[in-house]
Amino acid sequence: MPFRSLAAFGTLLLVTASLPARAEVPRVVASVKPVHSLVAAVMDGVGAPELLVDGAGSPHTYSLRPSDARGLASADLVFWIGPELEIFLERPLATLGENARAVALISAPGMVLRSGSEHDHDDDHGHDDDHGHGDGHGHGDDHGHDDGHGHGGGGGIDTHVWLDVGNAGAMVAAIADALAAADPGNAATYRTNAETEARRLDALDAELRARLAPLADRAFATFHDAYGYLEHRYGLRSVGAVTVSPDRPPSARRVSELRARLVGQQAVCLFSEPQFEPAIVATITEGTGIRTGVLDPLGATLENGPELYPAMMRNLADGLAGCLGSR
Repeated sequence: MPFRSLAAFGTLLLVTASLPARAEVPRVVASVKPVHSLVAAVMDGVGAPELLVDGAGSPHTYSLRPSDARGLASADLVFWIGPELEIFLERPLATLGENARAVALISAPGMVLRSGSEHDHDDDHGHDDDHGHGDGHGHGDDHGHDDGHGHGGGGGIDTHVWLDVGNAGAMVAAIADALAAADPGNAATYRTNAETEARRLDALDAELRARLAPLADRAFATFHDAYGYLEHRYGLRSVGAVTVSPDRPPSARRVSELRARLVGQQAVCLFSEPQFEPAIVATITEGTGIRTGVLDPLGATLENGPELYPAMMRNLADGLAGCLGSR
């Protein structure tokens, strides 16, 4: 090798040796599509999380596959809502390696939690926006856990927390903190991404508020009791649900009572979901003039990634407006 080439090669070796070693990006797993989307936004430019419950899968009825178990076994970080939602993850996460961490986002600072029991839809149920969402998605610690609900497995918490954009902001902050702790070399990127995502969520919240405000007086019902956060944040008038949980078939009495309530409340629409398409929706609405629509609280048909969460929330607004928009 000529002298110049040797000299250049030696210089290259010295420069390379002086560079800090690039730490391996943590292997990150997210439980459901909305959580995966928020994690992907915070990890943008660094890496990508893996997703457990994909497509039209539901966390209420999901069972781990062998490939899921292998992915969890090698994960450094697992983001989930918590044992109140993803019951199928509770035991596997208890056996994670000593260097792995599971982050239950339902316990993130700033989360505002609601009761999971079906609330009384026949009266004014608090659409006065007094629930502490007004200042930057509830990142502060002053919000606490609304109504004092515990986190026990039967604690009655509504686990569909991501349907409140303020809670999504609190989740993003917690995701960034966990990633920064696990991967200090990329901490600045995670925090910058989280700040960018928080601004996007602010804009999304304002957009949804303007879109849904004209629908406040239109009564509707849903397939399962999953939309309390969305209803409360934007002042929507839900009068009930076919079932409290999709893994619990409704009784004939409940179906009869819901049909009577829909008619009595002059409900405009009854919404089903792509994960669950029960014929019972048609049975309830038959002969009533009540329209039917579809709401997807998980973004089942959307492409995974950072854009899924805002697209999912806009799709929910579109579904509500499309069915409720005209009498």
